[in-house]
This record gives sequence, structure tokens and C-alpha cells, in this order.
Amino acid sequence: MESYLTSITKQFEYYKSLGDKTLEQLTFDDTQWQSHENSNSIAVIVKHLSGNMLSR
Repeated sequence: MESYLTSITKQFEYYKSLGDKTLEQLTFDDTQWQSHENSNSIAVIVKHLSGNMLSR
């Protein structure tokens, strides 16, 4: 069980670092951009993902 948790933790940290590195490359305006009025911006998607992860 411990090796499973260690593996999952490392995987989470890896994907978090990829996301952090991606967001570091964007300006504030980039995170607010929407391809059209019915789409979500990166900021909205990150907010939803964060809320979903906290609720679980």
C-alpha cells in the first residue's frame, strides 16, 4: 500500500509541476482569453479543477 501511495504522490507532483511550468509562461491576459463567448478561459478551468480536487 505504501509503494502505491508513493507512486501516486510522485505522479501528482510530476503533473503539478508540468501545470505550474505551463502557467508560468502565460500572462494574465493569456489566462483570461476565450476562443468564443461560450468557452471557458484557462483561469476558469483551473478554478474548477482546483475546486473539484478540494472536494475530493
